[in-house]
Amino acid sequence: MIFMCTCSLSVSAQNQKEVSSYFEQVLKGNTPSKVPSNRLSQSQIESARKQIWEAWKVSNKVAQSDALPVLDSLGRSSGMWVIPDSLEHRAAMPFYFGSKGSRPQGGFPFFLYLHGSGPKQQEWETGLILAKRFADAPSVYFIPQIPNEGEWYRWWQRGKQWAWERLLRQLLLMDDAINPNRLYVFGISEGGYGSQRLASFYADYWAAAGPMAGGEPLKNAPAENLSNIGFSLRTGADDAGFYRNRLTRYTAQALDSLEDLHPEGFRHKVELIPGRQHFIDYSPTTPWLSLFTRNPHPNHFIWEDFDMDGRHRTGFYNIKVIKRPDAKLRTRYDMNVHDNEVDIAVENVHYAASEVDPQWGIELKSTRTYDQATSGSFILFLAEDQVNFDKLLTIRVNGKTVYRKKPSLNVQAMVESLATFYDPQRIFPFALKVNL
Repeated sequence: MIFMCTCSLSVSAQNQKEVSSYFEQVLKGNTPSKVPSNRLSQSQIESARKQIWEAWKVSNKVAQSDALPVLDSLGRSSGMWVIPDSLEHRAAMPFYFGSKGSRPQGGFPFFLYLHGSGPKQQEWETGLILAKRFADAPSVYFIPQIPNEGEWYRWWQRGKQWAWERLLRQLLLMDDAINPNRLYVFGISEGGYGSQRLASFYADYWAAAGPMAGGEPLKNAPAENLSNIGFSLRTGADDAGFYRNRLTRYTAQALDSLEDLHPEGFRHKVELIPGRQHFIDYSPTTPWLSLFTRNPHPNHFIWEDFDMDGRHRTGFYNIKVIKRPDAKLRTRYDMNVHDNEVDIAVENVHYAASEVDPQWGIELKSTRTYDQATSGSFILFLAEDQVNFDKLLTIRVNGKTVYRKKPSLNVQAMVESLATFYDPQRIFPFALKVNL
C-alpha cells in the first residue's frame, strides 16, 4: 500500500488509491485525477508531509526504470539517458555520476557541470579531470556529455531541459545521500552560457550557480530570478568573443542595482579577470558556490516567467501557473510575505531592444516596461515557516484582497505541490487558487 497513514488523519482505502493514482499519472505525463481534500491541523502537518513524501518515493520506484546509478566514487561509474526523439533526434546523453569524499551529515552537496563547445568526447573527459581537481569535497558530481553537436550544442534546449528535470527529480529522491538545499550548477564557455540560463530558469532549485567564460544577454537569463541564490560569473576582461566581457559587465550592473533595491538578496560575485581572454582560472568557483544553502521558502522573490527554447516552467518557488496572463508576453511575479500578509504583484513584461549586435543581430541589451496583468490564474502555496496558520491570513494580488481568514490546511495542497515541484522541501499544506 503506497499511502499509509498512522496519524489522526482519516484516509480511506479509496483515498489512498486516489493519491497513488494521482502520482502515477503525473509520472506518466498525464493529467491526474483529483486528490483527497482531507483537512489538516497544524499538529498533523509534519506527519502528513513525511507520509506523502514516502508515497511519492514508492511511486517513483514503480514508474522509473532508468534512475541514476548507485552512487560510487567519481569516475568509477557512468550512465546514459536517451532523450525522447520528439525533443531531440538521436540524442543520447552519457554522464559521469559520482562522489568525492565521505558523505557529510545532512547529505552531499551536488554539482552539475556543463562543458564547453569543443569536440564533445574531449570536453567531457576534461570535465571529469577538472571536477576531480576542484576543492569542493565532500561533493557529488553529474557530468554530462552533450548529446549532439552543431546546432544542438546548447545546454538550454528543450531536450536537455527534459534531462535536467529528470535529474532534479532523481536527486531529490536521494534524500539519504544528497542534501536537497545544496544543489549547484556551473559550466565553462558554452557551459557558461548554459549554466547562466539554467541558473535563472531553475533558480528555485539551486543554492548557487557559477557560469564561467560566458556572458548571456539578460533577456535570456533575467537577473531578477536570482534573488535568493548565490551567483558567480567569472569572465576574462579581454574576452570580447560574442561580447562576453560586455555582457558580463551588464550582468554585474543589473545585479548591483537589484542588490541596492533588495539588500538581503542578490548575493553575487561577478568578476572580469584582468589581462585574461577566454581562458581563466576555473578553481575559485565551486568553493564559493559551496558557501550557499538554498532557502526553499523565501518570503520575497521575483520571477520573470520566461521561455527557454519555447518552453515555460509550470511554477516557481511556491507559485504554480494555471493560465498565463498573456500567451505572447512574459509575466513578472513579485511576492512579499510579512506579518501574515502576502502581497503579490503580477505584471505583463514588454521588451524593446536597446543595443543590437550588427553582425549576428544579437540583442545585447533591452529595456523593459510593465503593466498590470488582468487575466490568467495561478495557485499560491504557503508553508508554516512563511505564515502562522493559527492566525488571520491576508493575501493581496495587485493590491486587491483575495483572501482574509484563518487558513484551511489540507492533504490536497501537499500532494499537488509535491507533484508540481518533486521537492521534499516544498510539500505545502496551504493552497489558494487566484483568478486575475
